[in-house]
Amino acid sequence: MMSWVLTEANVTVAAEHEGRLIAAYRHLISQPLPEGLIQTEILRGPDGAWRIQTLWRDRASMEAMRASLEGPEAPRLFREIHAKPEFSIFDVVAEWITAQPEAP
Repeated sequence: MMSWVLTEANVTVAAEHEGRLIAAYRHLISQPLPEGLIQTEILRGPDGAWRIQTLWRDRASMEAMRASLEGPEAPRLFREIHAKPEFSIFDVVAEWITAQPEAP
């Protein structure tokens, strides 16, 4: 039974802070990753819109990571550039993954 959970942080970032956001995200994912993290990505949209999506094995893994953070890295990432993200949590109810193409 699938119990994956997708978290999403949506934020608008001023153009002069975009480089800092990307650098901070890259630094964050270069650290040891939490147990249960399957995938994470940062997405740039129009007009300074940014989204960070993170896929977790289950809600317990996501909640364990959030509970373990005394000074949360991800929220700090946004505070340092004076951005206020909106966070959402979604239960994955169905999924489809493209097969990886074979190398020639």
